[in-house]
Amino acid sequence: MIGPASGETGGGYSIGTGRTMRDVRESYRNGVDTDLSADQLWQAFASHARDWRSNLYVYPVVSRRAGGVSIGINLNPDKACNFDCVYCQVDRTIPPKVRRVEIETLRRELDEMLALVVGGRLFDDPPFASLPPEFRRARDIAFSGDGEPTASPVFADAVRIAAERKTAHGLADLKMVLITDACYLTRPAVRAGLEVMDAHNGEIWAKLDAGTEAYFRRVNRPSVPLRHVLDNILETARVRPIVIQSLWMRLGGCSPPEEEVEAFADRLHEIVTGGGRIKLVQVYTVARRTAEADVTALSNEELDRVARRVRQRSGLIVKTYYGPGDGGAR
Repeated sequence: MIGPASGETGGGYSIGTGRTMRDVRESYRNGVDTDLSADQLWQAFASHARDWRSNLYVYPVVSRRAGGVSIGINLNPDKACNFDCVYCQVDRTIPPKVRRVEIETLRRELDEMLALVVGGRLFDDPPFASLPPEFRRARDIAFSGDGEPTASPVFADAVRIAAERKTAHGLADLKMVLITDACYLTRPAVRAGLEVMDAHNGEIWAKLDAGTEAYFRRVNRPSVPLRHVLDNILETARVRPIVIQSLWMRLGGCSPPEEEVEAFADRLHEIVTGGGRIKLVQVYTVARRTAEADVTALSNEELDRVARRVRQRSGLIVKTYYGPGDGGAR
Protein backbone atom coordinates (compact mmCIF):
# COMPACT_ATOMS: atom_id res chain seq x y z
CA MET A 1 0.00 0.00 0.00
CA ILE A 2 1.02 3.61 -0.46
CA GLY A 3 2.06 4.96 2.93
CA PRO A 4 3.33 8.29 4.24
CA ALA A 5 6.37 9.85 2.62
CA SER A 6 8.30 11.90 5.15
CA GLY A 7 9.19 15.44 4.06
CA GLU A 8 7.06 15.57 0.91
CA THR A 9 4.83 18.61 0.53
CA GLY A 10 3.17 18.05 -2.85
CA GLY A 11 1.87 20.68 -5.24
CA GLY A 12 -0.96 22.21 -3.20
CA TYR A 13 -4.57 22.74 -4.08
CA SER A 14 -4.56 24.76 -7.28
CA ILE A 15 -2.75 25.27 -10.55
CA GLY A 16 -2.88 29.04 -10.64
CA THR A 17 -2.13 30.23 -7.11
CA GLY A 18 1.12 28.49 -6.20
CA ARG A 19 -0.04 28.23 -2.57
CA THR A 20 -0.93 25.11 -0.61
CA MET A 21 -3.84 24.73 1.78
CA ARG A 22 -1.35 24.96 4.63
CA ASP A 23 -0.28 28.41 3.31
CA VAL A 24 -3.90 29.56 3.29
CA ARG A 25 -4.50 28.28 6.82
CA GLU A 26 -1.42 30.11 8.05
CA SER A 27 -2.64 33.32 6.41
CA TYR A 28 -5.94 33.03 8.24
CA ARG A 29 -4.19 32.38 11.56
CA ASN A 30 -2.24 35.59 10.99
CA GLY A 31 -5.44 37.55 10.36
CA VAL A 32 -4.96 38.29 6.67
CA ASP A 33 -6.58 37.39 3.34
CA THR A 34 -10.37 37.47 3.85
CA ASP A 35 -13.28 37.05 6.23
CA LEU A 36 -13.64 33.48 4.99
CA SER A 37 -12.06 30.87 7.26
CA ALA A 38 -9.97 28.04 5.87
CA ASP A 39 -12.71 25.58 6.79
CA GLN A 40 -15.27 27.74 4.98
CA LEU A 41 -13.01 27.78 1.93
CA TRP A 42 -13.04 24.00 2.00
CA GLN A 43 -16.81 24.07 2.22
CA ALA A 44 -16.76 26.18 -0.94
CA PHE A 45 -14.54 23.58 -2.63
CA ALA A 46 -16.89 20.83 -1.49
CA SER A 47 -20.07 22.57 -2.70
CA HIS A 48 -20.36 21.97 -6.43
CA ALA A 49 -24.14 22.25 -6.69
CA ARG A 50 -25.53 22.53 -10.21
CA ASP A 51 -28.72 24.39 -9.17
CA TRP A 52 -27.49 27.98 -8.94
CA ARG A 53 -30.45 30.35 -8.60
CA SER A 54 -33.10 29.31 -11.14
CA ASN A 55 -30.64 28.15 -13.81
CA LEU A 56 -31.02 24.75 -15.41
CA TYR A 57 -27.60 24.32 -17.02
CA VAL A 58 -25.07 27.03 -16.06
CA TYR A 59 -23.62 27.32 -12.55
CA PRO A 60 -20.54 28.79 -10.81
CA VAL A 61 -18.35 26.82 -8.39
CA VAL A 62 -15.12 27.44 -6.50
CA SER A 63 -12.64 24.96 -7.97
CA ARG A 64 -9.45 23.89 -6.21
CA ARG A 65 -8.04 22.53 -9.47
CA ALA A 66 -8.95 25.57 -11.57
CA GLY A 67 -7.63 27.86 -8.84
CA GLY A 68 -10.70 30.09 -8.73
CA VAL A 69 -14.25 30.25 -10.04
CA SER A 70 -15.23 27.78 -12.72
CA ILE A 71 -18.37 28.42 -14.79
CA GLY A 72 -19.91 24.99 -15.21
CA ILE A 73 -22.15 23.88 -18.06
CA ASN A 74 -24.23 20.82 -17.21
CA LEU A 75 -24.98 18.94 -20.42
CA ASN A 76 -26.39 15.95 -18.49
CA PRO A 77 -29.30 17.29 -16.42
CA ASP A 78 -30.87 13.83 -16.68
CA LYS A 79 -27.91 12.53 -14.58
CA ALA A 80 -27.21 9.78 -17.10
CA CYS A 81 -23.60 8.56 -17.25
CA ASN A 82 -21.74 5.68 -18.86
CA PHE A 83 -19.57 5.28 -15.72
CA ASP A 84 -20.74 4.52 -12.18
CA CYS A 85 -17.69 5.72 -10.22
CA VAL A 86 -17.55 4.81 -6.55
CA TYR A 87 -16.48 8.38 -5.74
CA CYS A 88 -19.22 10.11 -7.78
CA GLN A 89 -20.84 13.08 -6.01
CA VAL A 90 -24.07 13.11 -8.05
CA ASP A 91 -27.12 12.18 -5.97
CA ARG A 92 -29.22 10.10 -8.34
CA THR A 93 -31.89 9.47 -5.69
CA ILE A 94 -33.18 13.00 -6.42
CA PRO A 95 -35.14 13.19 -9.70
CA PRO A 96 -33.76 15.66 -12.28
CA LYS A 97 -35.55 18.95 -12.90
CA VAL A 98 -35.19 18.54 -16.66
CA ARG A 99 -33.89 15.78 -18.89
CA ARG A 100 -32.96 17.61 -22.09
CA VAL A 101 -30.75 20.58 -22.85
CA GLU A 102 -32.60 23.44 -24.51
CA ILE A 103 -29.81 25.19 -26.37
CA GLU A 104 -31.34 28.68 -26.35
CA THR A 105 -31.89 28.52 -22.60
CA LEU A 106 -28.26 27.47 -22.17
CA ARG A 107 -27.18 30.42 -24.33
CA ARG A 108 -29.21 32.87 -22.25
CA GLU A 109 -27.95 31.49 -18.92
CA LEU A 110 -24.33 31.63 -20.08
CA ASP A 111 -24.78 35.20 -21.34
CA GLU A 112 -26.17 36.25 -17.97
CA MET A 113 -23.39 34.47 -16.06
CA LEU A 114 -20.61 36.00 -18.14
CA ALA A 115 -22.18 39.44 -17.68
CA LEU A 116 -22.02 38.89 -13.89
CA VAL A 117 -18.36 37.91 -14.22
CA VAL A 118 -17.41 40.91 -16.35
CA GLY A 119 -19.32 43.32 -14.14
CA GLY A 120 -17.91 41.80 -10.95
CA ARG A 121 -21.40 41.21 -9.55
CA LEU A 122 -20.86 37.47 -9.23
CA PHE A 123 -18.56 38.24 -6.31
CA ASP A 124 -21.26 40.11 -4.40
CA ASP A 125 -22.87 36.84 -3.24
CA PRO A 126 -21.58 34.05 -0.98
CA PRO A 127 -19.39 32.07 -1.14
CA PHE A 128 -17.72 34.19 -3.82
CA ALA A 129 -17.82 37.50 -1.92
CA SER A 130 -15.29 36.39 0.71
CA LEU A 131 -12.89 34.38 -1.41
CA PRO A 132 -9.12 34.96 -1.09
CA PRO A 133 -7.91 37.46 -3.70
CA GLU A 134 -6.35 34.83 -5.95
CA PHE A 135 -9.70 32.99 -6.18
CA ARG A 136 -11.78 36.07 -7.02
CA ARG A 137 -11.74 35.58 -10.77
CA ALA A 138 -13.25 33.28 -13.35
CA ARG A 139 -10.68 30.73 -14.47
CA ASP A 140 -12.63 28.72 -17.04
CA ILE A 141 -15.87 27.57 -18.59
CA ALA A 142 -16.09 23.84 -17.83
CA PHE A 143 -18.19 21.21 -19.57
CA SER A 144 -18.88 18.87 -16.70
CA GLY A 145 -22.08 18.42 -14.71
CA ASP A 146 -24.07 15.33 -13.77
CA GLY A 147 -22.76 12.88 -16.36
CA GLU A 148 -20.42 12.53 -19.33
CA PRO A 149 -20.67 15.78 -21.36
CA THR A 150 -19.51 14.26 -24.65
CA ALA A 151 -22.47 11.86 -24.50
CA SER A 152 -24.81 14.83 -24.96
CA PRO A 153 -26.20 15.25 -28.49
CA VAL A 154 -25.70 19.02 -28.17
CA PHE A 155 -22.06 18.89 -27.01
CA ALA A 156 -20.63 20.47 -30.18
CA ASP A 157 -23.38 23.11 -30.26
CA ALA A 158 -22.72 23.99 -26.61
CA VAL A 159 -19.00 24.37 -27.29
CA ARG A 160 -19.71 26.72 -30.20
CA ILE A 161 -22.04 28.81 -28.04
CA ALA A 162 -19.48 29.03 -25.24
CA ALA A 163 -16.76 30.12 -27.66
CA GLU A 164 -19.06 32.71 -29.23
CA ARG A 165 -20.41 34.16 -25.98
CA LYS A 166 -17.10 34.42 -24.12
CA THR A 167 -15.66 36.30 -27.09
CA ALA A 168 -18.69 38.59 -27.22
CA HIS A 169 -18.15 39.47 -23.53
CA GLY A 170 -14.48 40.31 -24.07
CA LEU A 171 -13.32 37.06 -22.49
CA ALA A 172 -11.69 35.43 -25.52
CA ASP A 173 -8.75 34.24 -23.39
CA LEU A 174 -10.99 32.55 -20.81
CA LYS A 175 -10.15 28.85 -20.91
CA MET A 176 -12.72 26.26 -21.93
CA VAL A 177 -12.27 22.91 -20.18
CA LEU A 178 -13.79 19.55 -21.06
CA ILE A 179 -13.90 17.20 -18.07
CA THR A 180 -14.39 13.77 -19.61
CA ASP A 181 -14.10 10.03 -19.06
CA ALA A 182 -12.63 9.85 -22.60
CA CYS A 183 -15.00 7.16 -23.87
CA TYR A 184 -16.45 9.21 -26.75
CA LEU A 185 -13.57 11.48 -27.74
CA THR A 186 -13.18 9.92 -31.19
CA ARG A 187 -16.82 10.25 -32.26
CA PRO A 188 -17.17 12.61 -35.25
CA ALA A 189 -19.56 15.01 -33.48
CA VAL A 190 -17.29 15.16 -30.43
CA ARG A 191 -14.24 15.73 -32.61
CA ALA A 192 -16.04 18.68 -34.19
CA GLY A 193 -16.53 20.19 -30.75
CA LEU A 194 -12.90 19.58 -29.83
CA GLU A 195 -11.76 21.41 -32.93
CA VAL A 196 -13.74 24.46 -31.80
CA MET A 197 -12.17 24.18 -28.38
CA ASP A 198 -8.70 24.00 -29.95
CA ALA A 199 -9.34 27.34 -31.64
CA HIS A 200 -10.69 29.03 -28.48
CA ASN A 201 -8.21 28.25 -25.68
CA GLY A 202 -9.69 24.85 -24.95
CA GLU A 203 -8.22 22.13 -22.77
CA ILE A 204 -9.19 18.48 -22.29
CA TRP A 205 -9.05 16.94 -18.82
CA ALA A 206 -9.26 13.20 -19.46
CA LYS A 207 -10.08 10.88 -16.58
CA LEU A 208 -7.72 7.98 -15.92
CA ASP A 209 -8.02 6.49 -12.44
CA ALA A 210 -6.39 3.11 -12.94
CA GLY A 211 -3.55 1.24 -14.58
CA THR A 212 -5.12 -2.22 -14.63
CA GLU A 213 -8.44 -3.56 -15.86
CA ALA A 214 -9.36 -4.94 -12.42
CA TYR A 215 -8.86 -1.64 -10.58
CA PHE A 216 -10.59 0.26 -13.42
CA ARG A 217 -13.67 -1.91 -12.98
CA ARG A 218 -13.57 -1.59 -9.21
CA VAL A 219 -13.31 2.22 -9.17
CA ASN A 220 -15.11 3.41 -12.33
CA ARG A 221 -17.56 0.52 -12.90
CA PRO A 222 -17.54 1.27 -16.65
CA SER A 223 -19.35 -0.04 -19.71
CA VAL A 224 -16.13 -0.32 -21.76
CA PRO A 225 -12.70 -1.91 -21.24
CA LEU A 226 -9.72 0.14 -20.06
CA ARG A 227 -8.04 -0.33 -23.43
CA HIS A 228 -10.86 1.63 -25.12
CA VAL A 229 -10.21 4.60 -22.82
CA LEU A 230 -6.45 4.40 -23.30
CA ASP A 231 -6.77 4.25 -27.10
CA ASN A 232 -9.08 7.28 -27.12
CA ILE A 233 -6.73 9.25 -24.88
CA LEU A 234 -3.78 8.40 -27.11
CA GLU A 235 -5.57 9.37 -30.33
CA THR A 236 -6.78 12.65 -28.80
CA ALA A 237 -3.39 13.50 -27.28
CA ARG A 238 -1.70 13.02 -30.65
CA VAL A 239 -3.72 16.00 -31.92
CA ARG A 240 -3.22 18.40 -28.97
CA PRO A 241 -1.65 18.31 -25.49
CA ILE A 242 -4.07 17.16 -22.81
CA VAL A 243 -4.36 17.02 -19.02
CA ILE A 244 -4.82 13.70 -17.23
CA GLN A 245 -7.03 13.88 -14.13
CA SER A 246 -6.66 11.02 -11.68
CA LEU A 247 -8.51 10.61 -8.39
CA TRP A 248 -6.97 8.39 -5.72
CA MET A 249 -8.74 7.36 -2.53
CA ARG A 250 -8.99 4.86 0.26
CA LEU A 251 -11.34 1.97 -0.52
CA GLY A 252 -12.63 0.17 2.53
CA GLY A 253 -9.96 1.92 4.59
CA CYS A 254 -7.12 0.76 2.32
CA SER A 255 -4.85 3.11 0.38
CA PRO A 256 -4.08 2.37 -3.31
CA PRO A 257 -1.88 -0.66 -3.94
CA GLU A 258 1.67 0.32 -4.89
CA GLU A 259 1.56 -1.91 -7.96
CA GLU A 260 -1.59 -0.12 -9.17
CA VAL A 261 0.08 3.28 -8.97
CA GLU A 262 3.05 1.92 -10.90
CA ALA A 263 0.75 0.39 -13.53
CA PHE A 264 -1.01 3.76 -13.87
CA ALA A 265 2.32 5.51 -14.45
CA ASP A 266 3.24 2.87 -17.02
CA ARG A 267 0.00 3.55 -18.94
CA LEU A 268 0.93 7.26 -19.05
CA HIS A 269 4.39 6.39 -20.31
CA GLU A 270 2.84 4.25 -23.06
CA ILE A 271 0.65 7.17 -24.17
CA VAL A 272 3.69 9.43 -24.43
CA THR A 273 5.86 6.90 -26.25
CA GLY A 274 2.92 6.33 -28.62
CA GLY A 275 3.01 9.98 -29.67
CA GLY A 276 0.52 11.44 -27.21
CA ARG A 277 1.25 14.73 -25.45
CA ILE A 278 0.40 15.09 -21.75
CA LYS A 279 0.97 18.61 -20.40
CA LEU A 280 -0.01 17.82 -16.79
CA VAL A 281 -1.16 15.00 -14.53
CA GLN A 282 -3.58 16.06 -11.80
CA VAL A 283 -3.37 13.74 -8.80
CA TYR A 284 -6.15 14.53 -6.36
CA THR A 285 -8.40 12.95 -3.76
CA VAL A 286 -11.94 13.08 -2.46
CA ALA A 287 -13.34 16.49 -1.48
CA ARG A 288 -17.10 15.82 -1.44
CA ARG A 289 -19.62 13.21 -0.33
CA THR A 290 -19.30 10.09 -2.46
CA ALA A 291 -21.64 7.45 -3.87
CA GLU A 292 -20.10 4.73 -1.72
CA ALA A 293 -19.64 5.15 2.03
CA ASP A 294 -16.33 3.25 2.15
CA VAL A 295 -14.62 5.79 -0.16
CA THR A 296 -12.54 8.30 1.84
CA ALA A 297 -9.80 10.81 1.14
CA LEU A 298 -6.10 10.05 1.19
CA SER A 299 -3.93 11.96 3.63
CA ASN A 300 -1.60 14.60 2.23
CA GLU A 301 1.34 12.26 2.76
CA GLU A 302 -0.35 9.39 0.93
CA LEU A 303 -1.26 11.62 -1.99
CA ASP A 304 2.28 13.00 -2.14
CA ARG A 305 3.60 9.45 -2.32
CA VAL A 306 1.28 8.62 -5.23
CA ALA A 307 2.36 11.79 -7.05
CA ARG A 308 6.04 11.09 -6.49
CA ARG A 309 5.75 7.54 -7.86
CA VAL A 310 3.88 8.77 -10.92
CA ARG A 311 6.37 11.58 -11.48
CA GLN A 312 9.41 9.33 -11.16
CA ARG A 313 8.03 6.51 -13.27
CA SER A 314 6.42 8.56 -16.05
CA GLY A 315 8.70 11.61 -16.18
CA LEU A 316 5.64 13.88 -16.45
CA ILE A 317 4.67 17.05 -14.59
CA VAL A 318 2.41 16.06 -11.67
CA LYS A 319 0.43 18.35 -9.36
CA THR A 320 -1.42 17.33 -6.22
CA TYR A 321 -4.74 18.59 -4.87
CA TYR A 322 -5.31 17.59 -1.27
CA GLY A 323 -8.49 16.58 0.50
CA PRO A 324 -10.10 18.53 3.36
CA GLY A 325 -8.09 19.06 6.53
CA ASP A 326 -4.36 19.16 7.17
CA GLY A 327 -4.29 15.37 7.24
CA GLY A 328 -6.70 14.80 4.39
CA ALA A 329 -9.37 13.16 6.53
CA ARG A 330 -12.98 13.43 5.36
